[in-house]
Amino acid sequence: MNQKHLSHDTYTDIITFDYGSQDLLEGEIYISVDRVKANADEYQISFVEELKRVMAHGVLHMIGFGDHDAEEKSVMRTMEDKAIELFHVKH
Repeated sequence: MNQKHLSHDTYTDIITFDYGSQDLLEGEIYISVDRVKANADEYQISFVEELKRVMAHGVLHMIGFGDHDAEEKSVMRTMEDKAIELFHVKH
């Protein structure tokens, strides 16, 4: 999917397709469970923790955050951390 739609010759954990506009949040997020499991093993964290990060990452792409250079990646990681904290908020 990564190669077909984005011309990237690598495996990925998530692909986000943003179909939204200025006034509408709309899109599709595809998550590779196998890739998330492999990442969790590599980073020695739980599958659930890695899945939270990947889910946050996809939503952040849909609202306009990028990760093409070092600065964008740093901002993205900070925003992922903030979003992940919300998973622990009791409603």
